[in-house]
Amino acid sequence: MTPNYVKLVADTPLPRIALCRQSFAATRIDDPAAAVAEAMQAPCVGKIRPGMSIAITAGSRGLAVFPELLTAIVAEVRARGADPFVVPAMGSHGGATAEGQRALLAKLGVTEEVIGCEIRSSMDTVEIGTLDNGMQVRMDRHADAADGIILFNRIKPHTSFRAPNESGLAKMLAIGLGKQSGAENCHSRGIDNVGIYASRMARMKLDRCKVLFGVGTVENAYDQLSRVVVLDSDGLLEAEAPLLQEAMANMPRLPVGPLDAPTASGQLDVLVVDEIGKEFSGTGMDPNITHRYSSPKMPAHLHISRLAALGLSPLSNGNGNGAARADVVTARLEAAFDREAVYANALTSQVLVQAKIPMVMPCDRTAIQTAVKTCGAEDIGQARLLRIANTLKLEYLYASEAMLPELRDRPGFEVVGPLEEMRFTDDGRLANPWPDPA
Repeated sequence: MTPNYVKLVADTPLPRIALCRQSFAATRIDDPAAAVAEAMQAPCVGKIRPGMSIAITAGSRGLAVFPELLTAIVAEVRARGADPFVVPAMGSHGGATAEGQRALLAKLGVTEEVIGCEIRSSMDTVEIGTLDNGMQVRMDRHADAADGIILFNRIKPHTSFRAPNESGLAKMLAIGLGKQSGAENCHSRGIDNVGIYASRMARMKLDRCKVLFGVGTVENAYDQLSRVVVLDSDGLLEAEAPLLQEAMANMPRLPVGPLDAPTASGQLDVLVVDEIGKEFSGTGMDPNITHRYSSPKMPAHLHISRLAALGLSPLSNGNGNGAARADVVTARLEAAFDREAVYANALTSQVLVQAKIPMVMPCDRTAIQTAVKTCGAEDIGQARLLRIANTLKLEYLYASEAMLPELRDRPGFEVVGPLEEMRFTDDGRLANPWPDPA
């Protein structure tokens, strides 16, 4: 029996859409192993000595060619006569369990068989010290017991705060290697202060732990590897800061607002996001793209009246963090939502809003109809709507008929498909296809 609330949206007209393509300036590295080998010619890599046990960090974020990069780092360490192993460094992710963090790495393609070394996963930590305010600074026990630590992570803007160091090597050291307890401590004074305390914790660990250097990556607007760098532990935070600015400049954007503005801006009636997930953003949907931030202190220049999220990526292992930023989701997304994974993340970060579930509709069709019906446009049949696959890959998108006049002449933008009706399968799944990956 169809619920009455579903009947209320059943007659909502949906705008016609056309497949479009954006182009961004981009540098791409096609041989990650060669890039790692070149970067590891840095003098600080000479700190590796034969016979040393070396802990290499691996996080929960989706990185371009993640297994290939990690495999190359492992090989470079072993070539210098040391004994490498990998430590999951992801705070509370993976349900805040050792097994969950190992499983999350496997979902991202990182297994012992692939990378060629042992993965030592534990939630046990040791106390490194305390900050002036009494906040404990904690470290993964496997990493602390090693003869040396190599930090490895992508450098990128954070989703909830602004600071000289955001997501990258410093945060991996402060929060990722702090495991659940360390991450919880860093978040205990609120999300707006995480950047401050993460920096202080990272500096203490650089002073007191056996961090040798960091291997950082920067990606282009197409989610492709564009740079590999090695940063010495001495001066690491200062060296990472300009790479964060480079990563910010590389980010893709929705085609709304002036191109010369630093980010998308203005008004959009409806955004449809096919899939959310941890490999797209730590918050499932990157608020640097949607401008739906957890913190009111983050500047939002783009206002999206209604946002519909249709599915949760299988690689997320049920971590539906990010669904809360939508206005409506589907029943299949709700069914994939694992409270164990989401709640552990929310309690650790103390951002409880991320654990919420919005209005749930039975299928893609009814979720999109709900968003269109309530978007506030004068003529919902002419709603300004965009559809994206996720917030990480924005090269291809669908735009509604009402948006095409403003987009056709936009530099770097082309309409590549005909205007067509939104098509759905018998069970209500959106069926207008995406181009095959290159």
